[in-house]
Amino acid sequence: MAVSREYQDHVAELLAPLGGIETKRMFGGAGLFYRDLMFALIADDVLYFKVDDETRPAFEAAGVGPFEYDTKNGRRSLAGYWRVPDEVLDDGDEIVAWGRRAADVALAADAAKPQGKRKGAKRTSTER
Repeated sequence: MAVSREYQDHVAELLAPLGGIETKRMFGGAGLFYRDLMFALIADDVLYFKVDDETRPAFEAAGVGPFEYDTKNGRRSLAGYWRVPDEVLDDGDEIVAWGRRAADVALAADAAKPQGKRKGAKRTSTER
């Protein structure tokens, strides 16, 4: 589940228009964070965005699937993160639009948590 520095930097550059994106190495891959919330991950130089019931159909229509990884007990998938279609990666405006939707999914998931469990709880409502 490695990620090259070049690919990580490339993705960060593509998503820079979102503002405030942080990339953190984790588990051999990398997590991408917006307002302290993970909205994307990179594994084996493949980008995955956070999805919900509303955004998942666009990924399905593009013919891509969820993030999968091997364990000693077999292959597992992480249904909350889906591979970004190649054609989206090749279009600067589209990658930012899809990235914005993934960040919005992360923000909505955080907002749905009880106040004490929110990562964004320390932010004021005017910061959103």
